[in-house]
Order: sequence, then C-alpha cells, then structure tokens
Amino acid sequence: MNELQTILSDSVDGLLSERVTKVLVQKAEEGEFPATLWNEVEANGLTRVLVPEEQGGAGGTWADAAIVLKAAGEHVAPLPLAEALLANWFLTQAGIEVPDGVTTLLDGDFTLEGGKLSGEAKNVPWGRDAARGVAIVKGQVILASLDGAAIEPGINVAREPRDCVTLKGATATAKKAALPGNAMNLYGALIRACQMAGALGYLSTQSVAYANERTQFGKPIGKFQAIQQQLAVLSTQAAACGVITDHACAQVDKRGADAAFEIAAAKIRVDDASSVATSIAHQVHGAIGFTYEHGLHFATRRLWSWRAEFGAGRDWAETLGRETIAAGADALWPHVTAR
Repeated sequence: MNELQTILSDSVDGLLSERVTKVLVQKAEEGEFPATLWNEVEANGLTRVLVPEEQGGAGGTWADAAIVLKAAGEHVAPLPLAEALLANWFLTQAGIEVPDGVTTLLDGDFTLEGGKLSGEAKNVPWGRDAARGVAIVKGQVILASLDGAAIEPGINVAREPRDCVTLKGATATAKKAALPGNAMNLYGALIRACQMAGALGYLSTQSVAYANERTQFGKPIGKFQAIQQQLAVLSTQAAACGVITDHACAQVDKRGADAAFEIAAAKIRVDDASSVATSIAHQVHGAIGFTYEHGLHFATRRLWSWRAEFGAGRDWAETLGRETIAAGADALWPHVTAR
C-alpha cells in the first residue's frame, strides 16, 4: 500500500466508522439525506480520488479508488459516493470541470440538441438529492443540471433512492471522450463489484464476531465444527472477491477499457459470492439476523440490490460467453492464460 492509499484508507475508514451509525442508516432509509456526512465526504476529497490534482482531486488510480469503494460497501454508507466518484471520473475523461455537490449517473435514453439534454433515466441513484447528473450519449460525456427535472421517487431492496428522472431541455455541457460505447454499464459494474466486495468483508467479520459471542450448550457456537466450516466458506468468498476486484481495478489502470474481461469476471464472481455469503451470514446469526433491529440486513439487502445493477452476473457471463464463441475455439486457451 502506497502513501496515498494509506491516507485514503485511514481517512475513509475513520470517517465512515465514526459517522455511519445504525440511526443514520435508518433515517436515510426513511428518506432523510445525510447532508452533514456528505459534506464531510466531499471535504475529505473522497469523491475526487480519480480527479487530477490540477483539477482539485487526489490524482489517484482505480487501485486507489477501490479502497474508497470497498469502505463505502463495508460501512454501508447511505450516500452516492460510488456514483459521484465515477461521474467525476467521466467528466475528467472529457475535460469537463468537476462541480461540487451531489452528481449522479444518468443511465437512460437521451438526446442532445443545442446544448440541451432531453430524455429519461430510470433507477437513478439519489436522483432526488443530486444537483447534476452525468450521461454518455454517442461518445459524448454530458454534465446536465437536474434543476427542474421531473423526478419520480423509487427505491431498491436496500431502500436506497433509485428514481426515475425525466429531463426536457436541461442545461448541459458536452464533450467527446475516448470511452467505449458501454462505458456507463462497464465502469458501473466495476464500482458495484468493489462495493459488494466491501460488504462481503463486513459479513465475514460480523459473522465471526457473532459466532464467538453467541453461546449454545455452554460454549460459543463458533466452536462447533459445522459453524467453523461455514465461516471458512464465507471468509473464502469474501477474500476471493477482494482479490478479483483489486485485480480488475489494477488492470483498468494498465489497459483502460481493454480490461472489460476482468471487470466482467469481477462482477460475475461477486454476484455468485453474494448468494452464498448472505445465506451463511443469516444462518450463523439465526433469527436475530432477520430483525430490523440488528444491522446485518443493511449489508445483505445492499448485496441483493447491487448485484442486479449495471448488469447482473448472469448478464456479464452471457457477454463473455458470446465473445468467447465469436473468437473461436483456438483462441480460448490463449485468451484465458493471458489474464
């Protein structure tokens, strides 16, 4: 871990571990945006990790951003931190000045005419709380004002805002960027995979701690071989996801969009792991893990929600399968071993 990564780790873990309380998450799920926490996140530069230093950012890499994204997932931060981080990176790729405030991602059907953006995006993270949104239309990165946008509130399983945003002639700034046509879905899958890896780490830590506290037949349940085996599986799943997401981010730093294979593999892996890990975590916790009073569900509900966003593992597996078939049998082994 280099100096910047150490600073980021200490900063984000210190801030979120202290500020993201059960009460704060519950209020957020009831519709109250944690503005004070958001201001602290921005003040610490956590949404600008991928923004160059000359533009007021940290000048970091995707390997650096992974630290922030995993921490956001581990602490179940009820903020559009991941979305703002990616949106700001898109803006820097196009040479558009990064604004302050909440900027979200607009993944929908849009048209740009005369510097005005029109169209609709569904399942927009924190659309109701964002001042601006970033869309990608025909190779152009577009920063649009959400002032006056028609917003239909919605939520996902984790009760995070996922709104329908309709724009009619919204003021916009657009510039070309060297991004693939599926950039929103591709890099969106990367940020979700990193968040999920963080949440899986939380499940592992929390489950081990609970198993050592909960007693049955006169000893902690973590002493029973069957429980130990399940905890080992859970820890292995979490560790594997941590490694594969780190690898995907490192490859993006080296090869950009050519690391699509690694991003897809990471999203597939965390999707598979989330099914196994959430099942084990809830079995270890027993009935208490299903109660709203206990905090386990904050992580498990996010895992269930995030695995479906920016392409589920099944969707990315189908994409890789089609690419493999198109490349032909002779290319399979060289393709796999090159990674």
